[in-house]
Amino acid sequence: MEKTGSCLCGAVKYTIKDAKPEAGACHCGMCRKWSGGVFFAVEAQPDTVTLEGQDSLTRFASSDWGERGFCSACGSSLFFRITAPGPHHGVYHFGFGTFDDQSGVEMAGEIFIDRKPDTYSFAGNAPRMTEAEFLALYAPPAD
Repeated sequence: MEKTGSCLCGAVKYTIKDAKPEAGACHCGMCRKWSGGVFFAVEAQPDTVTLEGQDSLTRFASSDWGERGFCSACGSSLFFRITAPGPHHGVYHFGFGTFDDQSGVEMAGEIFIDRKPDTYSFAGNAPRMTEAEFLALYAPPAD
């Protein structure tokens, strides 16, 4: 499925070809501070993403293995992108709330579930991963 989206002011726009019809929720402290709450995102492979408005796009290296993209004009959080080497390198996670059309996307799972505040919880039986389980996906291979 193709999805388009943008920041609040429209200075940065994107198109994802072959977007997965599923969103995940991240409860880590960085995502909560960055997005103002749980970060709902849809994964996109780098070769399926077209970004417009690069002059207004700012990237912030939020960790050793990822960066966050946001609009420098309006401040909208747009995506998290994996920068660590390995099979996930370059993969984007676009904020679901920035999509122009949010239909056709289902909840696929939650990560950092052990970091989720007690304030909220989601219905359903989508898979849930702890911080340790999720970070193990990005650990360097053992020698």
